[in-house]
Amino acid sequence: MKIQIINGPNLNLLGLREPSIYGSESIDSYIEQLKTQYSIIEIDYYQSNVEGELINKLHEVGFSYDGIILNAGGYTHTSVAIADAIAAIKTPVVEVHVSNIYAREEYRHVSLTGKNCKGVLTGFGLNGYRLALESFLK
Repeated sequence: MKIQIINGPNLNLLGLREPSIYGSESIDSYIEQLKTQYSIIEIDYYQSNVEGELINKLHEVGFSYDGIILNAGGYTHTSVAIADAIAAIKTPVVEVHVSNIYAREEYRHVSLTGKNCKGVLTGFGLNGYRLALESFLK
């Protein structure tokens, strides 16, 4: 089984950025834990702060991987293009948000991308990535 994790803007700063909202663990150390815990699954990780690069990655893996875990960051609330890219591919996508987007600013309450996803996990911290991974094992 092959799973691609894709993170959007500013998520490279997890562990450093606003630890009261996002926690203090780095995404790199968390991904390594997942790879160890789920050694039977090939887990690939990609992060970009650029919308077009995220779309390119979705297109690249969206017909050959078993699942995609996507945290589009702020693009979740603004990117019709990423929503369209999710709709255009065959690989199922689970949207993840580290913080609870519904407990934050009102503009974060709308996910343009979520309607094209298999499911959406929000507010479980980094554990949301593990829960998304588990959803592909069912």
